[in-house]
Amino acid sequence: MSLPDEFHAIAKRVNNWGRWGADDEIGTLNLITDEVVREAAAGVRSGRRVPLALPLREDGVQTGMIPGRVNPLHAMVQINQEVFGPGTVACSDDAVTMGLQAGTHWDALSHVSYSGKLYNGRPAHTVSAHAGAVFGGIDKVRHLVSRGVLLDVARARGVDRLAGGHAVTPEDLDAAEEFAGTRVRAGDVVLVRTGQMRVYLAGDKHGYAHPSPGLSVRTPEWFHARDVAAVANDTLTFEVFPPEIDGLWLPVHALDLVEMGMLQGQNWNLEELSTACGEAGRYAFLLSAMPEPFTGATGTPVAPVAVL
Repeated sequence: MSLPDEFHAIAKRVNNWGRWGADDEIGTLNLITDEVVREAAAGVRSGRRVPLALPLREDGVQTGMIPGRVNPLHAMVQINQEVFGPGTVACSDDAVTMGLQAGTHWDALSHVSYSGKLYNGRPAHTVSAHAGAVFGGIDKVRHLVSRGVLLDVARARGVDRLAGGHAVTPEDLDAAEEFAGTRVRAGDVVLVRTGQMRVYLAGDKHGYAHPSPGLSVRTPEWFHARDVAAVANDTLTFEVFPPEIDGLWLPVHALDLVEMGMLQGQNWNLEELSTACGEAGRYAFLLSAMPEPFTGATGTPVAPVAVL
């Protein structure tokens, strides 16, 4: 299926190519200024820290739907080995094989392409088997600390979890923002809670994967208008799945990553954060979500922490 006119119209409206120069490789992360970080740090009150990552384990969220994106395979390569001879200090070491986007992760700007293009108009063939992502790899993101805002769409709609297949709309984001009592502003990292993670935590990873609520093709314009730096949510596919437009797969990925140059994250566990924000009566916090700097990678595991 070719991309419909509706998609191309949205793409034109959210396009950021050239906004930060022809050589830019981090897109909307440019919006996280020193001032944004200072203000985020100044907003810390209780010091309560909330982890947002899933455990990395062999029985993880991946179902095999995406070839090669394997759950972590952990092996011990040394066990109490006296490396420097008998009687010396003994070491235990590990090795892991995994898809870099298998668990809680960020997608790099090089993660998807369409019509032969990546963000900023760079050719898609700059991603290769030999070098990985020469342009827009996750290693270009040297740090990611900013103000985080939880948009708890599920709670704002009065439910624990949105129904599978619910497309989160700009109107949903407006309602969640009003529920949060704060306004999303330039440089913020927005975390959208659908409650879908509850399905995985209950032991049903296939039900977690499909059908799933997620972001609508209409939401990139909302994030673009607010100058959001990055977006993450608590689902496997990020956008609604199956797609809201029959046969149009991953349009939100293309709009966010390729057109806007905005990092997106998946499989974030926002359940404890939802409780913590409700108890504190505030939905903005300092967020640390540093990528692992794999050179040339199109995504990375991340262990984010919200500090209230």
